[in-house]
Amino acid sequence: MTDTRWLDDSQQQAWRAFIRVHAELTVRIARQLQADSDLSLAEFEVLVNLSELPEPRIRVLELAKQLNWEKSRVSHQLGRMQKRGLITRAGCEEDRRGSFIELTDQGRAAIEGAAPGHVAVVRRLMFDALAPDQVRALTALCDQVLTNIETANCPKE
Repeated sequence: MTDTRWLDDSQQQAWRAFIRVHAELTVRIARQLQADSDLSLAEFEVLVNLSELPEPRIRVLELAKQLNWEKSRVSHQLGRMQKRGLITRAGCEEDRRGSFIELTDQGRAAIEGAAPGHVAVVRRLMFDALAPDQVRALTALCDQVLTNIETANCPKE
């Protein structure tokens, strides 16, 4: 058994600040999306991924990987979105168990309608508080942490 490497005061302060910023941004962005476009944050995330695809469709498992979601979460979310007419499912000829997800015209209209308000709230809450060099530093820090996460020998939960 190894000794615990506790966070020092500055690390603890940084960690708690990060957690609070993440939580506050998530809540406020979700509220804005719901109020302005009647989309949940999860729906918005799916629609963003679908709208940015070079091809008009994607396999469910590939979408789950892009979102970093469990397959069951993606399946339930896609079912709700299909009922709302935001996406359609199409069978996969190569793999009868798999399916493709496609963005509908209604889904494209929803993401195009939601994007301006989303960008405005992200800019107001985050980027208006930062100078360009701070934005570059934030990007570098996030990239460094993501690289560490991807190479760490920790199981994915």
